[in-house]
Amino acid sequence: MPELPEVETTVRGLARVMQGQRIDNVEARRPDLRRALPEDLVQRLTGAAVTRLWRRAKYGLIDTDRGDTLVFHLGMSGRWRVDPAELEKHDHLVLAISGGRRVALNDPRRFGSVDLVRTDELAAWQPIAELGPEPFDLTPEALRSRLAGRKAPIKPLLLDQGIVAGLGNIYVCEALFRARIHPTRAAGSISLARLDRLVPAIKQVLKEAIEAGGSSLRDFASPAGDLGYFSKSFSVYNREGAACACGGSVRRFVQGGRSTFYCTACQR
Repeated sequence: MPELPEVETTVRGLARVMQGQRIDNVEARRPDLRRALPEDLVQRLTGAAVTRLWRRAKYGLIDTDRGDTLVFHLGMSGRWRVDPAELEKHDHLVLAISGGRRVALNDPRRFGSVDLVRTDELAAWQPIAELGPEPFDLTPEALRSRLAGRKAPIKPLLLDQGIVAGLGNIYVCEALFRARIHPTRAAGSISLARLDRLVPAIKQVLKEAIEAGGSSLRDFASPAGDLGYFSKSFSVYNREGAACACGGSVRRFVQGGRSTFYCTACQR
């Protein structure tokens, strides 16, 4: 948390404020998050105009007219705040935007990160270069090829950012439920017919979550302060013991260090 829908929601919220605007002032209120902030961050961003805001996997990307891209990862508890009335203890990076507005990156647990990469070198930057395809670009045939010969369970492999970029625990649980695939099934043994269900399920779950503004379980809120409401639509995630419409019940177990939720009856 936050996952792809929350990052997409964040990028769209920032775009309403920052697109085409100039960054008048940069205040790094601490030297690091998960790792050190770039030493020349303030110098390179101050006075730059924002030309594009977009997302790659769980990374938010802010391009400037100086050929730099600010890359942020929200980690476990990060979020951007637009026009905060007062700065808080955990507002670690503050950007003053033309027109008298400002945005603040808030991250209480400091598992997030901020990097500044030359835009023309972004595709070769290691964290980006190692990513698999975006879920919305995925086809059943491509996923089958990426899973071929893999004996590991399907659920943790879908969380592998080198196989599919941007998927997280919540939405993988929900997509596997919709595709009626058991989370422990060996990935390489899943038929193309089942993948024909799984890939559209992944895309639909993400689409619905983005439309709902993501899922707010603990810390997440959009830049405008709005909560994400997809959590009200969960079929299995965080619903241990609940009844499924098929007559089964939702169970939870730990898989790869993370909670996995599934229906005992309709996921095979």
